[in-house]
Amino acid sequence: MNHFTSIQDLGPAGVESILAKATAWKGKFPKHLTDKLLGMVFFNPSLRTRASFEAVMVRGGGNAVVLEVGNGVWKLEDRLGAIMDGDRAEHVKEAVPVLARYVDALAVRTFATCSDDDADNLDPVLNAFRQYSTVPVISMESAREHPCQGLADLLTVKETFGTTKKVPVTLTWAPHIKPLPKAVPNSFLLTAAAAGCEIRVARPEGFDLHPSVLAEAQSLAAYTGGSVTITDDQNEALHGAKAVYAKAWGPSTVSGLGPDAVKSNALWMLNREHMAKAAAGAIFLHCLPVRRNVEVADEVLDHPSSRVVDEAENRFHVQRALMDWLLNA
Repeated sequence: MNHFTSIQDLGPAGVESILAKATAWKGKFPKHLTDKLLGMVFFNPSLRTRASFEAVMVRGGGNAVVLEVGNGVWKLEDRLGAIMDGDRAEHVKEAVPVLARYVDALAVRTFATCSDDDADNLDPVLNAFRQYSTVPVISMESAREHPCQGLADLLTVKETFGTTKKVPVTLTWAPHIKPLPKAVPNSFLLTAAAAGCEIRVARPEGFDLHPSVLAEAQSLAAYTGGSVTITDDQNEALHGAKAVYAKAWGPSTVSGLGPDAVKSNALWMLNREHMAKAAAGAIFLHCLPVRRNVEVADEVLDHPSSRVVDEAENRFHVQRALMDWLLNA
């Protein structure tokens, strides 16, 4: 039984296979999920993720059941040995195997706490679903990764340049009104490394991604012929990039920086002057939602080089391929 909760579940060959199938199926709607039912469990809100997964199931001939934890569904406890005398009325040890008996696969969305990078890196909620489920589990974002987003990002790169191998891409930190989880930048970095890109990660000091994520990305890049460079010089990282990905995330929890640090680097907000340092024909990427003129300037988002809507569409295409791999392999 396959699960897809991290890029590691696919590996470089699997990433290449999913991107190839997603490309081949564009404009086609095979009924590859006839009579299949996906249970979608949301601990956190969603727009593109919910809509794209429901569209995948319906257009593929199947259907989806959507459950929102704490909103019409009991709050779920995931801690082992917990004394359940609070507001969490049901434990995942019962809830997950019960749900698994109703559906063909379970999809889960849960965010990081942003208070302990080491704890978030362990991905407790998603891994509890994976442990107790008797059907495939797919991540719709977790404390550590957002792998479906990473695949959509790299599909967009591949469609633009015809390949991902040796393509120079820049992941640049962006300011925000509050600290955000690191799942999206983690997954862009890991997927780009698995796809053989030359990746530059630009962030202010104190905003490092988790050491285990960086080590995994370095290992993937070494295998695929890509590279990973970390810098606090945004302009240097942007120079010659063919794809520029802007994303806000919070400081490392060992940095000593407080939550207000995300507002203290306003000059990192991406504008056309920044994009001018990238290669001719460079594209701009962002996972959405985006806070205009906080993370990214209007002039970047509204420029013809922006691929954020194409990128969001590609969530549908990679997730179709993923569901086929999970349920029909």
